[in-house]
Amino acid sequence: MSTARNYSDDDFWQKIKKFALKAGKEVIEKALWLYYAAQRPETPTWAKTIIFGALAYFILPLDAIPDFIPVAGFGDDLGALAAAIAMVSMYITADIKEQAAQKLQQWFH
Repeated sequence: MSTARNYSDDDFWQKIKKFALKAGKEVIEKALWLYYAAQRPETPTWAKTIIFGALAYFILPLDAIPDFIPVAGFGDDLGALAAAIAMVSMYITADIKEQAAQKLQQWFH
């Protein structure tokens, strides 16, 4: 079963709320870039499939390195997010980065 099929907006926001401070600003920033890029109608289906696959991996409770492990726990998540960003970077615009920055400012001050 594809991990993209396991993605849901509700699970994404629950994971973000629960682990934002523990995951750190960099991980959350990358997840938000992908999330906001996927919301844009001009992002093609192939790119959304990659994005939702990476976000599904991010929100899945079981992954290569469990998230509860200090420091390393979100390293694999960051790797998956970074790989997806590399593949769909042309759809992560300055507007998306600004939208993510505003959300990060709310959460991390």
